[in-house]
Amino acid sequence: MNDNSFSPIGVFDSGFGGLSILRDIRRHLPQYDYIFLGDNARAPYGVRSFQLVYEFTLEAVKYLFAQGCPLVILACNTASAKALRNIQQRDLPLMDASRRVLGVIRPTVEAVEPITHTGHIGVFGTPGTIQSRSYEIEINKLHPEYKVFGHACPMWVPLVENREFDSPGADYFVRKDIDALLAQDSDIDTVILGCTHYPFLVHKIKEYLPSHIKLISQGNIVAESLDDYLHRHSEMAARLSTNGSCRYLTTEDAERFSHTASIFTGEKVTATHVTI
Repeated sequence: MNDNSFSPIGVFDSGFGGLSILRDIRRHLPQYDYIFLGDNARAPYGVRSFQLVYEFTLEAVKYLFAQGCPLVILACNTASAKALRNIQQRDLPLMDASRRVLGVIRPTVEAVEPITHTGHIGVFGTPGTIQSRSYEIEINKLHPEYKVFGHACPMWVPLVENREFDSPGADYFVRKDIDALLAQDSDIDTVILGCTHYPFLVHKIKEYLPSHIKLISQGNIVAESLDDYLHRHSEMAARLSTNGSCRYLTTEDAERFSHTASIFTGEKVTATHVTI
């Protein structure tokens, strides 16, 4: 590969939540170059229709391809639930069959089996992710005997996006939603955080979730899955540039994004505004 080439891994999210995925991927695979694209101007995706989420996500994927990304990670559960399959099966063969788009749901689902003892799984997600039943469908493909109980948490993303992690409002809504999920089934022993924003509330979630229930957060799981994917697909790994850089792009105000992203990542972020 030409040392001067720039072939980064693209990481896409509708807002800031995907920064939690990017953070863990970069910790696990620091050698690669990355471009993070946040479609903050049109966030949140969780309440939008399947068609709109698909159209927005496809636009983002095409934009990242145009920036030289041979591989794009949809670090957004809603996009993974509502758009990934169509993009993989219908659009990629027409655009460039050598490129890849991966999501966050399948790797998360594969992590359930070693953790659960009862086979009763809870899922917290956006209204769109829960409505899609994507986790239930994917879990039941691997384990038809498992029972999956979803609960939508429409207030959790706004709490994160507005940096209300430690507010009384966070306590109220986290406790309320945990109670609502567990009221569906007393045998739930594993809960999936099915939104990349939710790890920013994990300290609150652990405070109100019974201690015997295991919590699955996606960052490390997706990072390890990507590492495994690149080991199994050496031809893709060889296409990726390895300068250890990271660029941040947003469809919203760059200064506002940079300030908020710096809080979420723990390092200085300088973003660029783009139109997709």
